[in-house]
Amino acid sequence: MSPRDEIPLLNGQDGDGSVQVHQDPEAKIEGAKVFSVYGKGGIGKSTTSSNLSAAFAAMGKRVLQIGCDPKHDSTFTLTGRLQPTVIDILKEVDFHPEELRPEDFVAVGWGGVKCVEAGGPPAGTGCGGYVVGQTVKLLKQHHMLEDTDVVIFDVLGDVVCGGFAAPLQHADRALIITANDFDSIYAMNRIIAAVQAKSVNYKVRLAGCVANRSKDTNEVDRYCEKVGFNRIAHMPDIDAIRRSRLKKKTLFEMDDEEDIVQCRAEYVRLAETLWNGTDPLAPAAMEDRDIFELLGFD
Repeated sequence: MSPRDEIPLLNGQDGDGSVQVHQDPEAKIEGAKVFSVYGKGGIGKSTTSSNLSAAFAAMGKRVLQIGCDPKHDSTFTLTGRLQPTVIDILKEVDFHPEELRPEDFVAVGWGGVKCVEAGGPPAGTGCGGYVVGQTVKLLKQHHMLEDTDVVIFDVLGDVVCGGFAAPLQHADRALIITANDFDSIYAMNRIIAAVQAKSVNYKVRLAGCVANRSKDTNEVDRYCEKVGFNRIAHMPDIDAIRRSRLKKKTLFEMDDEEDIVQCRAEYVRLAETLWNGTDPLAPAAMEDRDIFELLGFD
């Protein structure tokens, strides 16, 4: 473990101007490699997370995927249906978790992947960070993390509040999903800044980015070279990925068409890269005006 990977002491701040509450030490996830997936809304985080979970399972790893979105659609391609959310289930028992059994909030999907939908507060109310905290606490109370090799948090949209940055308090590495366009890379730049703020007090570091649904990667690569970041995978814009969502399946359950086999291989390669460990990157996010000058058009 390098000095950069060591868990720093909390110093009372969580990024400039932050008023967040630090993670409860008892909620720490131990024994598993934890990855948090971020990116612009609609960029394909859930598709990536589910196929990445399936790839880890195909490697023989015990996987838990946690969806962190009120839409609770992160894991439906693994299970074939929408799962109820942890928050809704807790409401049914008046927030007495001791009344729940693991099967009440954990579904088993393709390859034995354990699937949990944390959900979120109703629009305009509450905090996503509370939801994430309650989900991890519930999983620990029911010993669901003790036989897990990989935990994947699939987090909604851009990082615009500390609540939805909460999975970064648990993660070893953050993975950013982007596309080869200005808006996606602009969102990635903001996410990099958020992860860097969290890395002051938590062990999370950036793993790299995935160019998703993109024929080319030239703009992503240009940005990465500028800030000191790495693209560690490329998923082309193929119709099979869209069809897999419609069929409520991961690519690992689809017929062995050539493009599907190639994408599966790329997801397995990505899983192997993450499992074997990535360098703890520390890119410097660009100022808004600078990123516009780099990628904007006349």
